[in-house]
Amino acid sequence: MQGLLDGKIAIVTGAGSGVGRAACLVFAQHGAKVAAADVDGANAERTATLVREAGGEAIGVACDVGDETAVEALVARTVAAFGRLDVMYNNAGITILPKPGQGLRRFVDTDQAEIDRIYRVNVTGVINGCKSAIRQFERQAAADPGDPKGVIVNTASVAGLIGYGGTAYGSSKGAVTILTRTLAIELAEQGIRINSVCPAGMPTNFIPGMGENEAAKASMGQAHPLGRYVDPADCAHAALFLASDLASNITGVNLPVDGGLSAGVQVRKR
Repeated sequence: MQGLLDGKIAIVTGAGSGVGRAACLVFAQHGAKVAAADVDGANAERTATLVREAGGEAIGVACDVGDETAVEALVARTVAAFGRLDVMYNNAGITILPKPGQGLRRFVDTDQAEIDRIYRVNVTGVINGCKSAIRQFERQAAADPGDPKGVIVNTASVAGLIGYGGTAYGSSKGAVTILTRTLAIELAEQGIRINSVCPAGMPTNFIPGMGENEAAKASMGQAHPLGRYVDPADCAHAALFLASDLASNITGVNLPVDGGLSAGVQVRKR
């Protein structure tokens, strides 16, 4: 069967674990050559190794997405290795952990340094990824006007669609959803598409130990109308769809991957 990304070159940030690692494996399975980027270079290389062990092509790159120069270097390294760029998946993100036994951190009790850090990764990191990808797409189009125009996918969150997950985190992801919509309008004339995936609760390394805590995962699943938590592969497959030609007439969309959480208030049977 033909892969959905055959012949494409993709960058995935936050690729050292969770959604990013799942996306690298899924993209490669569908024919893409992948640059797996992460602030932890060892984890990025581990993901690239997993892709290669599965028969794909990948490089691992250490990259701090909050540093525009580093993201430009990531794109340059990818182009040097594979010749071009077709898909930029801005997936890297962080959160602010709840205090044990106290639930989500109140906004007024959140240190400004924590807010600055979360915005640097979740907002500035996406901005840097978008800018660097657009510049590369434009270089490719200038060299060949018939060249495919390029695709950007962002990882936002259901917290960017509804009030959920804490104010600092939710507002940073809200910035991503609006960036996705407004930039889609700006880029439409060039034929560059941009969309985001908006996952709900996932047992990733956002919360240390969550992946091994079966009771916590079951509780997380119960918060979603479909009754199960969001697996990183769920988000990766949604990103695959948005990156592929199956979504060739879709841009400016923030796609919930949330088991129905953002659809409305669940009415429980008595």
